[in-house]
Amino acid sequence: MFDCLVVFYEKEDGSFPGEEFINSLDNRMSAKAYRLIGLLANNGPNLREPYSRHLSDGIFELRSRVGSDTARILYFFMADNRAVITNGFVKKDQKTPHSEIEKAKKYRRAFLNGEASSNENI
Repeated sequence: MFDCLVVFYEKEDGSFPGEEFINSLDNRMSAKAYRLIGLLANNGPNLREPYSRHLSDGIFELRSRVGSDTARILYFFMADNRAVITNGFVKKDQKTPHSEIEKAKKYRRAFLNGEASSNENI
């Protein structure tokens, strides 16, 4: 078992886009998303499909499905055994929207440049 601290990315305005996305989902999907975050905490970078998948340039997605609804939660890893959840979206097509991956990369740049922080209350 791997021990990984999972945190939410915090924007400069104090909002947490990943957490806000998860909390906006219906109860079943939100509960499943938080269970996936628990799996991420327990397995870190060893978490694989069907739960997690590498998308591009160090950005990963947690994959949640309830019925025909599909949600994706994007995150990246830090060298200190942290996973930072950046944002999420409801998937409507087969392909992950490029704009969502770019948003996660933008949040990662801000985080690494000290322009943002994280909420460690997961």
